[in-house]
Formats: sequence, C-alpha cells, structure tokens
Amino acid sequence: MSETVIKFGTDGWRGIIAEDFTFDNVRICAQGVAEYLKESGLNQKGLVIGYDTRFASEDFASAAAEVIAGNNIKAHLCLKPTPTPVVSYTVPAIKAAGAIIITASHNPGSWNGFKYKSQEGASATNEITAKIEKNIYQLTAGSHELSVKRLALGRALKKGLIDYLDPAPAYFRQLSQLVNLEELKNQKLNIIVDPMYGAGSSYFKTLLQDGNIELTEINSQRNPAFPGIQPEPIAKNLTNLSSLVVEQKADIGLATDGDADRIGIIDERGEFLSQHQVFALLCLYLLEVRGERGPMVKTLTSTNMISKLGKIFAVPVYETSVGFKYVAPLMMRERAIIGGEESGGYGFRGHIPERDGILAGLYFLDFMVKMGKTPSQLLDYLYSKVGPHYYDRVDFHITKGKRRKIVDRLTSGSIGTIAGAKVTRVDTTDGFRFFLADESWLLIRFSGTEPLVRLYAESESLEKVRKLLDEGKRLIGI
Repeated sequence: MSETVIKFGTDGWRGIIAEDFTFDNVRICAQGVAEYLKESGLNQKGLVIGYDTRFASEDFASAAAEVIAGNNIKAHLCLKPTPTPVVSYTVPAIKAAGAIIITASHNPGSWNGFKYKSQEGASATNEITAKIEKNIYQLTAGSHELSVKRLALGRALKKGLIDYLDPAPAYFRQLSQLVNLEELKNQKLNIIVDPMYGAGSSYFKTLLQDGNIELTEINSQRNPAFPGIQPEPIAKNLTNLSSLVVEQKADIGLATDGDADRIGIIDERGEFLSQHQVFALLCLYLLEVRGERGPMVKTLTSTNMISKLGKIFAVPVYETSVGFKYVAPLMMRERAIIGGEESGGYGFRGHIPERDGILAGLYFLDFMVKMGKTPSQLLDYLYSKVGPHYYDRVDFHITKGKRRKIVDRLTSGSIGTIAGAKVTRVDTTDGFRFFLADESWLLIRFSGTEPLVRLYAESESLEKVRKLLDEGKRLIGI
C-alpha cells in the first residue's frame, strides 16, 4: 500500500524516482485511470501510453499498460520515447479515450511523472483529475471495492490488449498540413537545435532534412541524468546553445524541454527571447502573416502584449489561471487561434488544444522566412506595434508554515502602492496580482507542482521590473 499522497497539480502528478515515483504508485495511478474510463463509458475506445527519456520511463509505461490491459482496455504503447504533443495528437487521430504519458517534463533527472490527457488530446480538466484522484485515494486507503488489476505484458500482447504504436509518421503528416515544409526546407538557414536530452531529439532534423537548411543538433543522445542542465528551455539552461549560435553564426537556436511541449528560442546574437516575447511574436505571426482571426487565450502570468495585439487586430483575449488544463477548454470553446502560458508552452487552432514545442518552433521559423527578418528584427517589429515590455520571475522555496504566513500578510493589509506606483486593482484568481497605474503588474502565486512561491513582474523597463520584484520579496518577507 502506498504512503505517498498522489495529487495532480497543474500538469499531472510528479515525484522523486524510487522515493515517491515507484512502480506500485504508477500502477495505482493507471488503475485510477482505468476506473475513470469504465465510469465514463470510454473503456471501449482504448488508451495511448507514451513516455519520455527519463530513467526507466519505458518500464513505468509498460507497467501502466499492464494495468490498463488487466482492466480489459486496449493499450497502444509507444515504441520509443515520444514528445508529449505527439502522444496528445495521436489520441484524437486514432479516436482513443485519452493518454497516459510518463514524463516529468522540465523537472530535474531525479524526477518522473504521470500525465493524463483527455480524448481531445488536451490536459485533463480538474473535473477529470478529481475523479481519477478519488479512485487513487480509494486504492491507497485499502478500499475493498477497488484493486489494481494486471495482465503481464507478454500475455497482453498475445491477447491483443496491448499493441505497439509509432505515432511519429501521422504527426509529421499533420505538421506538413500546417506549415509549408518544402518551402521552409529550401531556405538557406543555419539552425542549432537543443532537445536537452529529451524526447524531442531528431524531430526538427527529420522535418527539415533534404533541403538547404544546415541543422546541427546538440544534447540529442538519451541521458536520463540530463548532465549539466535541467531540461527546461530558459536562459540559464541554454548558455551552451547561446554560445554555439554566436560561434557558428547561426540564424537561430531552438530548444525543447524534456517532453518537447515547450520551446525556447535564442536569437542570432545569442540572446534568449523570453517566453512572453515568443508568445507575442507567435500571436503576431498568426494574425499578420497567416491572416487568422479569432480569440487568443493567455494565462494570467502572461504578458500584456497579447492584450495589446488583441486591440490592434480587434480580436478578443481571454485570461485563465495558470496551467494548460485551464487554457485548453477555453481554446476549444472559443475556437481560439492560440493559447499560451508563461512557461513557454503554446497551442494552436487546427492542431490540438495542447502545447506543442515542435510546431511552435516551425511557426517561428516560418515567421522569419515570410518576413525576411532575423529573430531580433522580429522583436523590434513587435515592439514597434506594442511598445517595449520587460519581464522577470523569481522563485523561492517555502515551507507550509511560511506559505500560510504569506497568505495572511497579503490578505490582511491594504497595499496602496508598489514601487512608487498606485495599485489600481488586485486579482486573486490565482495568487495575488497587483495591477499598477503605469500599466506594470506584480504577481505573487504558489506553484501547483512544487513547494515554491513565485514572483512575476512586467513593466516598460528592466529597472522597474527589478524594483517590482524587490518590493514583492519585501511583501512576502524574504
């Protein structure tokens, strides 16, 4: 029986391998999913099971498949480590009930995780995860009503309850419908790709080969230790990519996180483009180059540039809590052209309501080609429309006791000014977001997956951003 409390955060459940993330707990999670499928009448449709390049991910995936098969539900098990967006796309493509993905995304190598995707290929909603968690609780509490059922992999394969699946070809066909790959491949571009030892390895190479593009891939071998880096495509983890772009006079550097649902971009000067800049640039690409119209969806930690672009192009902008599980339902309901979040994950209409770092990278390359501009020139072009925007985030580890004190402090007193600017509004949808008279903002919120408090700020200058973050640290007593 498990002693670990299994809770699904903003994107699934994660734990330290061998401590919390064990075969027993993965089987319990899989049984929770199986019970949910049976309750929902989706058990006849089958389930896709994917995994990343982390330690023993394929073994954890096989363990999950044995449980799904043990419940007489067909499991389509990926042949090799596969990016999360590729698994997600496969779900509606083969009309499956959903997907289990063994991945801890951008977490360090000692972690692994269990994601569940809905039949639309989207992050599971709170309603779905609540049902799965309820089943998991019954299993861990020793309920006699539920028990983990298993059918050994060999027997399940013979019975046809498990089969192996290569989802890449169908996914490649889908991307070729969304981007003119032939036109892109024939450009004289020098691209360096860093899949960060993750599941995105070889995807850009396969999509862009046999043309004029010169493409170099680094950190492409499988190494579950992620040596020297954490597989999150942010500036501090991409110093090697940045140096190589400058040394090799590359046009751009592209990085994907551990499961390739996020993108990080290094411009031709070796400078990291922030996730907010990339989000706004992708919105501008869809609106101006592709002529798409429709709502845009952003999380509340995302840049004001999206709202400004919405006004310029007369399209609505919707804001949600942090987590793509909040973005996806709005994208589907409103037929949004794009949904994005501060962590570098963007989803697009006509594809899946889920983050896709690979498609985001292709769209960015297409933007460069169509506009005839370098990444830094594209950013200047964006700023010519919406004005300069600067942003930063800092994280601090906290205890439960400290968290309570921070909440008490922020809810008890009235905060009239921050960094010399008047507070015009406070939004408590997800944390405490202070809107200021000069259009700057400061957000204090707690991570949904880790024991962290995060401070976010956006303003027209880096100096003002730093002042806002310093003021945020004072407000939370750090």
